[in-house]
Amino acid sequence: MFTYFMLTKEIEAKRNGLKPLKMNLSPKSRNIITKLSGLFAIDSFAGGFVLQSIVSLWFFTKFGADLATLSYVFSIGGVLTAFSFIVAAKIADRIGLVDTMVFTHIPSNVLLILVGLAPTLPLAIGFYLARMALSQRDVPARQAYIVAVVDEDERTTAAGITNISRNIAQSLSPTATGYILQSFSYLAAPFIIRGLLKIIYDVSLYFNFRNTKPQDGEI
Repeated sequence: MFTYFMLTKEIEAKRNGLKPLKMNLSPKSRNIITKLSGLFAIDSFAGGFVLQSIVSLWFFTKFGADLATLSYVFSIGGVLTAFSFIVAAKIADRIGLVDTMVFTHIPSNVLLILVGLAPTLPLAIGFYLARMALSQRDVPARQAYIVAVVDEDERTTAAGITNISRNIAQSLSPTATGYILQSFSYLAAPFIIRGLLKIIYDVSLYFNFRNTKPQDGEI
């Protein structure tokens, strides 16, 4: 984080014929990026409640899943996640960036809650893999939206600010997860908290930005 603050304009490549990049945002862009940063911080904070280590612990503790089973589950989940990036672009072309972020993310978070509530290992694995197939479809749309709602010469600054907010927020939630697990011994709690917080983020994002169009006029 501190490295970002030490950087100067000299790090930017020379842009012949183009406007120089802005280190400060315009009032309009600042308002948009401030709201987005706050919402992305909620999303990232929620994401830190269920890291892969927590998923492994949950599968092992609740269902006694062995290492071989977990390796297959995470390998397949990784492949599904990779394909979700590709599908995201096609969905965004059809329904727009904001709708892609929201309406692919909400089902993903419902599935994550169901993972924590699943009564059997096959159901838990099914919910988890279905969730992984949806979980990252909002990422390309989010990155595209950030740079599309500000001027071209503000994109680097906008991306940097939103990334900082996400990284700081995500660093806090694993501590909260450890406290919850130690205090309440309810392994499903991180799944439920993460899912609910992310759904709150999705709904807030939709109602705040459904009418905020990118600079090219497309949603």
